[in-house]
Amino acid sequence: MRATPMRPTLLPIARLVTRYTCFTRASFHSHEHPPSAKSFGDVENAILSAAYQHVPEHGFSHSALSLGARDAGYLDISPSALSDGVFSLIQFHLVRQRLALTEKSRALFDASNTNISGNGIGFKIATLAWARLMANKGIIHRWQEALAVMAQPSYVPASLKELAMLSDEMWYLAGDKAVDSSWYTKRASLSMVYSTSELFMTNDKSPGFVDTRKFLDRRLEEVTTVGGFVGTLGAWGSFTMNAGVNVLRSKGMRV
Repeated sequence: MRATPMRPTLLPIARLVTRYTCFTRASFHSHEHPPSAKSFGDVENAILSAAYQHVPEHGFSHSALSLGARDAGYLDISPSALSDGVFSLIQFHLVRQRLALTEKSRALFDASNTNISGNGIGFKIATLAWARLMANKGIIHRWQEALAVMAQPSYVPASLKELAMLSDEMWYLAGDKAVDSSWYTKRASLSMVYSTSELFMTNDKSPGFVDTRKFLDRRLEEVTTVGGFVGTLGAWGSFTMNAGVNVLRSKGMRV
């Protein structure tokens, strides 16, 4: 019986799964967790901050950037100074929400909050992952557009790096201080669980995204079992390929 070859159009997405696993081995923060450097200049920050307010209506687009420039007191042409264009606005969202987790964790894990403070690292990871997913609530209807931009070859490295930093941030804020053979595995597993849950959320119409929460909890439970990391890698690859094709189709691209 002759094996059916993989469709050529899916090969780039399949390679991304392998590339991601290798990339994360060199992308996480030091266990000393130094403070994040300033990501944007003053003019960029002013334009992006203003443009961000227009994302729910106009998406991660040049229109949002032009409106943001105007709101910030600059010429409409000012966004052309952003070397990465629309991706700069996407990255602004990613960095902004990652850094916001520090303040959220203080409120979530305050010693007076007995419902959370006494629980272990696994519970805190689930709480932080859910908090980060909820930060997408206001723009989730625009997030598939952002994913299509992030999937472009020139932006894949920066997108994966930010995902790696988010995973590291969550482990750090959850109180994981261990530096051992599982260090990379834990972060790679969480990165894949989070990215899969985020993609699932773009199509979730359940009240309060309850289906996404169940999906997240199931994936986190899977990675705690023996061989869970390997199983999650396979599931992530399959889910990403199918979802990637659907995103491209939604943009009118031939697959």
